[in-house]
Amino acid sequence: MNDYNIKAITDVYKNAHLALQSISDLLPAVEDDGLRCELKEEYEGYEKIIGEISTFMAQNGIEPKDVNPFKKAMLWSSIKMKTLMNNSKNQVSEMMIKGTVMGISELTAMKNESERLEEGVLEYVDKLLSLEEDYEQRLKKYL
Repeated sequence: MNDYNIKAITDVYKNAHLALQSISDLLPAVEDDGLRCELKEEYEGYEKIIGEISTFMAQNGIEPKDVNPFKKAMLWSSIKMKTLMNNSKNQVSEMMIKGTVMGISELTAMKNESERLEEGVLEYVDKLLSLEEDYEQRLKKYL
């Protein structure tokens, strides 16, 4: 596997990992039962795809790199500050939608370079992109 594809699958892995981290950071502040249930389902979906991507990476001799600890800390503090000031279901769903849209944008840009991606990598780009597009639509009902 060439460097471009290694970077691409690593970016897909990090994208899903950041989403998982965001949900983990947000859940303690969520009071709305419906939104809490939605986020738990999304967490499970991200966890499942991370497991699949990890297996693919291991089969291809790629070491998954964790998200930068500084980036994780910045994400955590940003979420804590925003939910401290307002933890309404509207605020929480808006935060999740913004993060999801960022992920969708990144994945769409990768997909637009699909002629450079190997089939296995493209499969996970498509899979995560589809998952995030679905989550974006589902979260809108909590705005």
